[in-house]
Amino acid sequence: MQTTTVDQIKSQLEDRRERLQDAVAKIGPEEDLLRLLTEVDAALGRVGTDDYGICLVCKGSVEERDLLANPLLPYCLCDLSAEQQKALEHDLGLARRIQMALLPNPDARSIHWDAHYRYEPAGPVSGDYCDLWTRPGEDGTLYFAMGDVSGKGVAASLLMAHLHAFFHAQPDGRHELGPLVQRANRLLLESTLPTHYATLVVGRANTVGEVEMVNAGHCPPLVWRSGGLQTLPTTGFPIGLMDDKPFECTRLTLAPGEALLLYTDGLTEARRADGSEYGTERVEDVLRDYGRADARHLVRHLREDLSDFLGGASRNDDLSLLVIRRM
Repeated sequence: MQTTTVDQIKSQLEDRRERLQDAVAKIGPEEDLLRLLTEVDAALGRVGTDDYGICLVCKGSVEERDLLANPLLPYCLCDLSAEQQKALEHDLGLARRIQMALLPNPDARSIHWDAHYRYEPAGPVSGDYCDLWTRPGEDGTLYFAMGDVSGKGVAASLLMAHLHAFFHAQPDGRHELGPLVQRANRLLLESTLPTHYATLVVGRANTVGEVEMVNAGHCPPLVWRSGGLQTLPTTGFPIGLMDDKPFECTRLTLAPGEALLLYTDGLTEARRADGSEYGTERVEDVLRDYGRADARHLVRHLREDLSDFLGGASRNDDLSLLVIRRM
């Protein structure tokens, strides 16, 4: 197993242990929490040794991409019959089609805003959340969201669908974004395991270029202006971790032609075979070079630059990009 893969798995497990310990401190020593904590500690003790990633049935190696999606995975697919494997592939294919149907129109264009996104799961389904929508009674206002559920695979994709349903089921009327994200936070706290959470950016752009945004622990959005770049700060913790933290709102105004970039860490943390990371500085370089392009072409330039950087190396994480430009 590559050193970079071991480091990524170890980081995931340490993060899970920290959140489980916090949950035990808040909720108490419940059996399920203590069992999960024991499993995480045991996995941390095996990472990097010959015992880690070995299937308990056939004693063969579990694939690295499967371990990255779930570091506690104890089996490969060896114990499934051909029929069971075919049924599993069918179900995953159906889950992928359902998830892709939840995505918005990739080109959301109006007299005020030009938007385009790229959504690339690392496997059959994704834990990334990418959304664009409008609301009755708010003509010309564009809502947007970008999120990243912890982990990968089916469990993460279910929570992504949960977030999509929450935001699209809000009653008519204008909602303050901070309290809206607080309600999404409570939803995840009440309906998911302590090992799962989500980073999230939710925003609203109106007809005169004013943008409101809440960033719950997500990658800092970048703003391209003719005079340079601006990085927007995080305004709260990821959702699904704590129930007593406020979510503050950032406000800015985009002039005609200026653009906002949102992305998941599948962009900045993408790594080449030698372990080098793509990084935020390279994203900023692309924005400086192509910031005047329309939303579709700016997304394309970012994706092409990432592909050139990777040089054929496969991605191990979901990737989402969203550009919103004021017309």
